[in-house]
Formats: sequence, C-alpha cells, structure tokens
Amino acid sequence: MTEPIDTARSAQGSAVRPAPPPDPLRAAAEELEATFLAEMLGAAGLGPRGGAFGGGPAEDQVSSLLRMEQSRAIVRAGGLGLAESIHAALLARAGSGGDRR
Repeated sequence: MTEPIDTARSAQGSAVRPAPPPDPLRAAAEELEATFLAEMLGAAGLGPRGGAFGGGPAEDQVSSLLRMEQSRAIVRAGGLGLAESIHAALLARAGSGGDRR
C-alpha cells in the first residue's frame, strides 16, 4: 500500500522560496496604466452595443467592469510601458523626500 504524504517533512526538503513582497508603488503605477487604458478603450468604442443585438441595461452596468479587467490583463501582458515611467517617477519622488510643489 502507499503511505500518506507527510507535508511537514516534504516541505523541509523543498527549495521553494516565498515570493517577494509586492511593491505598492509598482501596483499603483500598473493600476493607473490600466485605468488609462480602460478610458481609451471606452473612447475607442469598446463597450456596450445598442440596437437589437445589445445587452440592454445589464450590459451598460458591466461593460465598464469588463473594460477595466481587459485593461488589467493588457498591463499584466506588458501594456504600453506607461507603468514603468510612472513607477520610475514615483520612486524618484519617494527617494527625494516626497512632496515637491
């Protein structure tokens, strides 16, 4: 017969390392790029369709959510590169003491 797996023992011998903590500035930069992309996709006409093939009021309610999730997927796939520029600017601002007016 087979023995049950001892997870405590098998975890000790593994070389799996925990993921590094997420960078909040990077997350903010990516979310800003995703929001920008969602607005651009909306302006380009990606959204609810009217007429006989439209989804009615329900489509109006969820189309902005769909655009936002599509934008986040675009950013995860590399996006426009806007997040890198925003992240660099945020790091520079944070490194220089923050509030410059």
